[in-house]
Order: sequence, then C-alpha cells, then structure tokens
Amino acid sequence: MALAASQSSNTSSQACLSLEDAYEECRKETAQWAKTFYLGTLLLPPHKRRAIWAIYVWCRRTDELMDSPEAMERPVSELSERLDQWEEHTRAMFSGQLQDGLDAVMADTLQRFPMSIQPYLDMIEGQRMDLNCHRYATFEELRLYCYRVAGTVGLMTQGVMGVDSAYTSAPWSDCPDTSEAAIALGIANQLTNILRDVGEDRGRGRIYLPQEDLERFGYSEEDLMAGRLNDAWKQLMAFQLQRAREWFQRSESGVRWLSADARWPVWTSLRLYRGILDSIEKLDYDVFNHRAYVSRWQKLLDLPVSFLISRAR
Repeated sequence: MALAASQSSNTSSQACLSLEDAYEECRKETAQWAKTFYLGTLLLPPHKRRAIWAIYVWCRRTDELMDSPEAMERPVSELSERLDQWEEHTRAMFSGQLQDGLDAVMADTLQRFPMSIQPYLDMIEGQRMDLNCHRYATFEELRLYCYRVAGTVGLMTQGVMGVDSAYTSAPWSDCPDTSEAAIALGIANQLTNILRDVGEDRGRGRIYLPQEDLERFGYSEEDLMAGRLNDAWKQLMAFQLQRAREWFQRSESGVRWLSADARWPVWTSLRLYRGILDSIEKLDYDVFNHRAYVSRWQKLLDLPVSFLISRAR
C-alpha cells in the first residue's frame, strides 16, 4: 500500500482504508505483546496512540530479527545479513520508499511527527550487539546496550508526546529538552526486562547481569545457570532492582515538561512498569520459576493515582 503525497484523488479513499487497516494491525500487535505498555497508550489522544503503536511494531519487528524462535535456529552470518537488509529497508522507508503496511503507518507517523532516523539505526546496532555479545563485563557496557535497544524508544516517541505549550510559548523560558529523561525511561524499562527475564535469557545462553556484579556478590555464572536462590542471589537482585529504580527516578524529571495529553499516559506506563520490580521482590527474587507481572486490578487501581500525579506541576 502506498501513501505518497502525489497519489491521485481517485485512489485516496482506498489508501486511507488501507492505512486504517495497517494501524489496526499495529494496535492488535501492541495489545498482544505489550499489555502494560498498551494500557498506557489508550490514555493518549487517537492520533498519538496510533503513532506509538506504529513505532512499537517497528521496534518489535527489529527485535524479532534476533529473538524470535525461528531466528534462534539461524547462523550468526544469516542474522547479520538480515540486520543489514533491515537497515537498508529502514533507510528506504525514511526516504519515502514504502513496501508494506508497516512502512505506510511509519511514513504517516513521520509526516505527523518528524524525527531523526538515528535512534532507529542505533536500535539496529543494539541488535547487532546481541549477535556475538552474550555477557557484559561492566554496567557501562550494559548501559550502552540498554540505550540502543530501549533508550532509543524514548527518543523515537518524545516528539509524539510533545512538550507542554505553556513552556514552549512562554517568553521567559527556553524549550526544554526531554531527551535525557526519555532515554533514562527506556533504560529503566530495559533493566526491568532483564531482571524479569533472567531465567528465560539463561536458556538462550545470555546473561545480561554485569559480570562485575556477579563477582561482587559472590554469585557465579554456574549458580545462575542452575537457578540457585541463595542469599548471594537475593543481595545481587536487590542491588539490581535499586539501580533500575534510580533510572526510573531520573526519567521522572522530564515527565513534567510533556504536553498535558501525554503526562497521564507516561506516568501510568512508568509506574506500572516500575511495579514489575515490586513484583520481583514479592516473589522473593525467584525469577527462575516465576514471571513477575503487575495484575489487572493493580493496573486499574493505579490509573487514578497516576492521573493525580500527572496534574501536579
């Protein structure tokens, strides 16, 4: 389906119909694979939530190149070639060359909310890190990975969220830059994913917890692969959870600058995703045998709380 501005008027209605169908597919995919995130998007105005769904699906397509069950069985050389092709596809999409429905909704999103291609290229580079890097010696190395695969999402979406007009129009104020806070939220979310998915990742031969932290708390790689729930593990995980919470805290400073229609959704997503860390604690850090999540009733209870926080300036 095409969305070129030069389309003739007699095909515009069909193009719009196709675009609606493509957006609906993005909505369904977001709802299926990112339930907590999806709930937050429903609080956005329609044009903004659709853009976020499109960006999410592009990110998921990128992630699936490395993490889908089918990809796991492919040689590194083939996965590397796929990433190269996806980068070429993405560059073509940004230049207006559209091939499918996802390209169509992304082109529409880019027209409504212009943004740089760099975060998209950085995310693809993050996937390349997963080709050969299955261990991270230090947190600084892990932080770079988290930026590329998740902090970039903050940069992709910050233009959609927008900045409050009260700040952009004020003669006494420069337009605030929300980039650092957006990146921090993405890193916090990825650290949360890593802590929740330790058990799943070990089955794929990947350990994202920094090796320096394992050594610091006297918890070996062999312990992790065996899923040992000892005091060293609990101390290690408590340290990791505190680090993730600090990154969430860093992100909070930027939420107050967001446009009024975005603050509630972002606060909701932030608080609910941070709630996964609380769930890990309630499981006594047993992420080997249980999956931490925020229950539906907890999500519903948090909605009014997040709303009130979003209105406090």
